[in-house]
Amino acid sequence: MTDLLSTPATRSPAAPALDPAAEELRLRRELAAVYRLVAHFRMTDLIFTHISLRLPGPDHHFLINPYGLLFEEITASNLVKIDLSGNPVEPTPYPVNPAGFVIHSAIHAAREDAHCVLHTHTKAGCAVAAQRGGLLPVNQMSMEFHNRVGYHDYEGVALNLDEQRRLVADIGGHPALILRNHGLLTVGESAAQAFLRMYYLEKACEIQVTAQAGGGPLVVPPAEVCEYTAQQLAGEATSDFEDVDAYELAWAALLRLLDRTCPDYKD
Repeated sequence: MTDLLSTPATRSPAAPALDPAAEELRLRRELAAVYRLVAHFRMTDLIFTHISLRLPGPDHHFLINPYGLLFEEITASNLVKIDLSGNPVEPTPYPVNPAGFVIHSAIHAAREDAHCVLHTHTKAGCAVAAQRGGLLPVNQMSMEFHNRVGYHDYEGVALNLDEQRRLVADIGGHPALILRNHGLLTVGESAAQAFLRMYYLEKACEIQVTAQAGGGPLVVPPAEVCEYTAQQLAGEATSDFEDVDAYELAWAALLRLLDRTCPDYKD
């Protein structure tokens, strides 16, 4: 299996587009699909939390959810386009979540590879974010993030611009960030990549909390095994077999799910 660290499930927003309008529509649909998938897999917090996607071009415009809509209501056309100062660049009847702007604009500005930023407040994610030891390598899913997740100490609701530099420093070059006492965050070269990382980060947290609830001692593999597994999942290790199409196939299956259950996400 090759993780999306090395193989984005879809073309990144940095890829050249023959038709800018068609490329923006494609990206809007991909981001709307991620919102619907987060709702489908019950990773939402009413109208709160946020997912953003940078658009191609020198202006650093990005798409984010219209504040006030449930994720199951989000479509390609009602996503809001804003600049790095949080200002809408097109007419829209919707406001933007200010905490979403503070977190997302900081990471978009600092990380050229972070085309998509996804943030959640799930029960399992918040539970692990409240644990001193953070994410533990107690299952294969968590090992994708072994030594590849940052931690950001809680400073209150993210409404202060001064926090941005610490957010950026704490995520560093990692694909994921655990916001202590707050939640989870993943980045990706595409919305699909950020979603699949979040899906497995969330599963890793669910498994950890469930294992801890059993009350018995946990089995933690040796550090060298955890690192080797992380490299395998990133496509960086030598193995007898490779599964380079795994996440491409998973993303295609997820889009088929949406086409069956809520095709209006493309509208």
